[in-house]
Amino acid sequence: MADTGSLLAHQRRALILEEVRRRGGVRVNELTRSLNVSDMTVRRDLDMLAREGLLQKVHGGAVLAGEPSSHEPGFEAKSVWETVAKDAIARAAAGLVAPGSAIALSAGTTTHALAKELTEIPDLTVVTNSIRAAEVFEAARLTGGGTTVVLTGGIRTLSDALVGPIADQAIRSLHVDLLFLGCHGLGTTTGLTTPNLAEAETNRTFLRSARRTVVLADRTKWSVVGLTTFATLDQIDVLVTDALPQEETAAVTERVGEVVLATGNAGERQW
Repeated sequence: MADTGSLLAHQRRALILEEVRRRGGVRVNELTRSLNVSDMTVRRDLDMLAREGLLQKVHGGAVLAGEPSSHEPGFEAKSVWETVAKDAIARAAAGLVAPGSAIALSAGTTTHALAKELTEIPDLTVVTNSIRAAEVFEAARLTGGGTTVVLTGGIRTLSDALVGPIADQAIRSLHVDLLFLGCHGLGTTTGLTTPNLAEAETNRTFLRSARRTVVLADRTKWSVVGLTTFATLDQIDVLVTDALPQEETAAVTERVGEVVLATGNAGERQW
């Protein structure tokens, strides 16, 4: 959106709603910059649009109202959301990986960002059900990269994940040092959720194959609830995120083994 500080309130709200419909969600800080208005003005606009049932407020922003819990946005749609946060999370997560490790990557745009960081770490073996992550490692191999990739079979989802019995069988026979999991939504009560039942089962199989589990989730995932839960917070050894909701911090830190806040070029261990 262009610099629109002189717009009337109803015009500004129309632009906000258009942006939410186009991207699936928006952040308050993004709107303050693009509209050239204050944080308070944006929050008032979001409150009004939420009262009218046109969008749903979430921590730090808003998403489309009435989004069914079984709805799964495609990879391309999600790839433009929160790119700065996802890149910071990926850099912090890559710092947890030692050369020569055997790791697993679930599908998703944040784990895709992590795959790009991992191409610099030597002698890795990567098990993944992400077509996009496999493509990253294949491109690196063609330019001299040395990562060994095990791509599971399975049925392709909208998020370019391979899921189902074939994927589960392949994963079940393997054992990895670290598992990096993304998620559709995250909450202290609901745990990690996804709209896709088959993907949930494949993620559960990943969890059983790993010594340690690292979850990658930006702040917009909080309070989003997908159709099914595939893990609880107690199953997370490390959570890498760009922020914790203030009201959730105590519960999260009690249940998650370690929280790493991704800021700038590095991750800061908090708990």
